[in-house]
Amino acid sequence: MDFAKIYEDYNRDVYRFALSLCKNQDLAIDICHETFAKAMDKIDTFDGSQDIRAWLFTIARNTLYDFYRKNNKINPDYDLSIVEDKKISFVEDLANDDLALKVHTFLHSMKEPYKEAFNLRVFGELDYKSIGQIFGKTDTRARVTFYRAKNMIIDYLEEENEI
Repeated sequence: MDFAKIYEDYNRDVYRFALSLCKNQDLAIDICHETFAKAMDKIDTFDGSQDIRAWLFTIARNTLYDFYRKNNKINPDYDLSIVEDKKISFVEDLANDDLALKVHTFLHSMKEPYKEAFNLRVFGELDYKSIGQIFGKTDTRARVTFYRAKNMIIDYLEEENEI
């Protein structure tokens, strides 16, 4: 694989993605550079089964999360609905047990298929393809259902002034 061509083709997309997450141009540039450095080291692990841009976006997102963890920072402009990641879920990141209980209580009252899609994705750690198979739908439909469920929870927490 010609890495220079990959960089040329996707540098702008990765930068824009990073900027959309962190809302800071300088940090987005750093994340973009770090993303391509990591990608160059790991290009031999890319099997081509997914779009290379999605692979790069995953690296960029994880790089940004690593930055926040290392620096004990939270992006005040960070919107939980932007990124979907089965490894980093706002439910698992809740430090307050009372808040976690409120989320679980709200989950219990949610209608299907939203409740099940959310539970399968966050707690079951299933990918969208697997969730789609369980529902007899496409992975895109599973992604949309999960996204809507997550937004319902976020809206509920905002109404309760919890986030």
